Amino acid sequence: MSSLVLGFQEMDKNQLLLVGGKGLNLGELSKIEGIQVPEGFCITTLGYQKAIEQNETYHALLESLTRLKVENRDQIGEISRKIRQSIMEVEIPTDVADAVTHYLSQFGVKHAYAVRSSATAEDLPHASFAGQQDTYLNIMGKEAILDHIRKCWASLFTERAVIYRMQNGFDHRQVYLSVIVQRMVFPRTSGILFTADPVTSNRKVLSIDASFGLGEALVSGLVSADCYKVKKNKIVDKMIAAKKLAIYGRKEGGTETHEIAPDQQKAQTLTDQQILQLARIGKQVEAHFGYPQDIEWCLVEDTFYIVQSRPITTLFPTPKTNDQENHVYVSVGHQQMMTDPMKPLGLSFFLLTTNAPMCIAGGRLFVDVTNQLSSPESRETLLNTLGKSDPLIKDALMTIIERGDFIKVLAKNNKEMSSQKSNNGIHSSGFESQPENDPEIISELIKKCEISIEELKQNIQTKSGSDLFDFILEDIQQLKKLLSDPQYLGVIMTAMNASTWINEKMNKWLGEKNVADTLSQSVPNNITSEMGLALMDVADVIRPYPEVIAYLQQVKDDNFLDELVKFDGGQETKDAIYDYLNKYGMRCTGEIDITKTRWSEKPSTLVPLILSNIKNFEPNASNRKFEQGRLVALEKEQEILDRLKQLPDGEQKAKETKRMIDLIRNFSGFREYPKYFMINCYFVYKQALQKEAEKLVQEGVIYEKEDIYYLTFEELLEVVRTNKVDNQIISKRRDEYKLYKKLTPPRVITSDGEIIVGQYKRENLPAEAIVGLPVYSGVVEGRARVILSMEDADLEDGDILVTSFTDPSWTPLFVSIKGLVTEVGGLMTHGAVIAREYSLPAIVGVENATKLIQDGQQIRVHGTEGYIEIL
Repeated sequence: MSSLVLGFQEMDKNQLLLVGGKGLNLGELSKIEGIQVPEGFCITTLGYQKAIEQNETYHALLESLTRLKVENRDQIGEISRKIRQSIMEVEIPTDVADAVTHYLSQFGVKHAYAVRSSATAEDLPHASFAGQQDTYLNIMGKEAILDHIRKCWASLFTERAVIYRMQNGFDHRQVYLSVIVQRMVFPRTSGILFTADPVTSNRKVLSIDASFGLGEALVSGLVSADCYKVKKNKIVDKMIAAKKLAIYGRKEGGTETHEIAPDQQKAQTLTDQQILQLARIGKQVEAHFGYPQDIEWCLVEDTFYIVQSRPITTLFPTPKTNDQENHVYVSVGHQQMMTDPMKPLGLSFFLLTTNAPMCIAGGRLFVDVTNQLSSPESRETLLNTLGKSDPLIKDALMTIIERGDFIKVLAKNNKEMSSQKSNNGIHSSGFESQPENDPEIISELIKKCEISIEELKQNIQTKSGSDLFDFILEDIQQLKKLLSDPQYLGVIMTAMNASTWINEKMNKWLGEKNVADTLSQSVPNNITSEMGLALMDVADVIRPYPEVIAYLQQVKDDNFLDELVKFDGGQETKDAIYDYLNKYGMRCTGEIDITKTRWSEKPSTLVPLILSNIKNFEPNASNRKFEQGRLVALEKEQEILDRLKQLPDGEQKAKETKRMIDLIRNFSGFREYPKYFMINCYFVYKQALQKEAEKLVQEGVIYEKEDIYYLTFEELLEVVRTNKVDNQIISKRRDEYKLYKKLTPPRVITSDGEIIVGQYKRENLPAEAIVGLPVYSGVVEGRARVILSMEDADLEDGDILVTSFTDPSWTPLFVSIKGLVTEVGGLMTHGAVIAREYSLPAIVGVENATKLIQDGQQIRVHGTEGYIEIL
């Protein structure tokens, strides 16, 4: 037959644009040996296009629809309704109707058929579009089938389908509809089979939902279903539901709902033998498609029929391994405060900078901690370190250990383990030597870094082409050496250990919690908190000049600095902003990804923050804020030392405590410096690589500078060396990156793809409490501002910031808020350190905080106990 209509057996896997995702999958299913698929055919997208090509009303309405945005709900609804109406009035072309008649005569005109939509943007690996178009069951007779083909075409423009396309970036003009006509089967039982557990994402567990009658009742949510879990060809779990209703086909066409007899409602829908048989079919289908599948099935007498299969699009990708062993992976992003995906160049740079055994999944980095968990010697260190970083990671790992079926525990003193112990990519707390309690040590370490950066800036200027890449590789080795310098790590761990000691001893001796929080306010040499205060100083420069402020309020692009000089105070403003960018301009949100846009590249990012500082603060507020924190810390120090001296053996206790306080004051500020140093180096590398990218654009090798971000460091070197690139790879990786942005990365994932979720173990909390990890004490009430992007920050003095994560680039916002809630973080992550520095009651690691708390709600943050109440 013509390409207007194709039978399932006549399709090939390259015809997505002709038969849509659902049709393509049915064509593939019908070719798998031993898999039963009810026979049928597709009216292809060519048939649809032929039907609407002369319809001027349709095309005019479609153009109007493409100009709308998701917010224009009323207009979307009205135009969509008119498009559906115009499609329902079209005449089906004669050759399409003749082809449909031909297939119906082949399969049986008197049979009942299911008529289903199959869009070209549907059942794809990255967007399922499940349930967006319509399905009609038990349709009988040629005229009724032709009428329902029109209804399916029209369903391409239901309001929900239109909005879904807008949200997923699909152009309405580029999405066409094929219609599947498939012989009905009338099952006793039907349901859905997931070849990977949709709840835990475990690829080794199949999940089967089963209910009586047609599967449509289950898919549409009308009835409950039994749920069976199968692992390694064994049933590992059963949940038998009360099944009160079932939908069945009527002999004269259409469907009807039946009530199930009370004695059958709790009956197991499938026998154990049938469950295992269906699981084997599922694995066979998955093997054919090469990806976990969401399969619709039905059981007619003793035969299973597969009526649909689509990829499960919600699974987080599993890190790749070179063996069949079990592995446990921990998210790097949750420790680095950057859970967004990274582009390939960013990933490869970070991998070059670390010694850890890392792998990539879903555009994110993960550390393989299997060896550390296998050894009793290294396990405790790992769990304690991660517990400080993120208690939810620790709890998830404990869950794996306690299950006892996944990790092989090695004997103590295992030689293989001792060689792996130190190479876990997560800072260990076992430092033998503690540095002297001398603040000059920090000054020397900072000076060493500053000299290194200046040398890098000088030396890189003379490099280009392959020489530049050799130079960067060599310099990264120096960067790695400095970042892993035992003196750097020793200083940081000494301050952390001193804080832990103070908190434990003051709780034991004085009955007071979290004393170190107060003692660590306004410590010297904290580059990140200094950055927030320095932006307040920029506001001080601008505050006297109303013309400049009015101009900044209108700023839209990044050329605004050049225009400033036209205004009174413009030159002073320009100089102040440039001075700030010279010191902090290499920072940005998600800065561990070298491809992210820096403040120096997009200075307009800082304008709302500067304006907020002008509005919310008086002149010289930065000095007062720092001095106030310093005095609070000193007063607290004096208070606890006086109280300790009243205790038995008080002089000794006070002496030990004073030494620990000095360690906190002298050393804790340095914790933020190594990352600042690394990001400085990254920005120097990036600027040099952008010059190479400009040459590649000029020579027509790539289309735009940003194309290099979708290549790894090694691939980019090859492109620079050969002046050749595969632009399809760049295009493919752009699409993958868009997909990865929609995925939520897990803290802990196994090689089976199972996502292990940690929990906080707390008692005596209010029933509606939202729980997290307390990182700075105090109770505060205020308006919640749920902000996902720093550019969208519009804060009033006294707001409580609620966001997914904060890295150093968010610090300038901290000066305006009075509390902090984040989804990611631990005791020593950036948000926690700066919250303590600025005396902000803060709770981090709050799962789904940005969904549970609405923007504008009044909330109470219990920074001491670690929970939030919505008031």
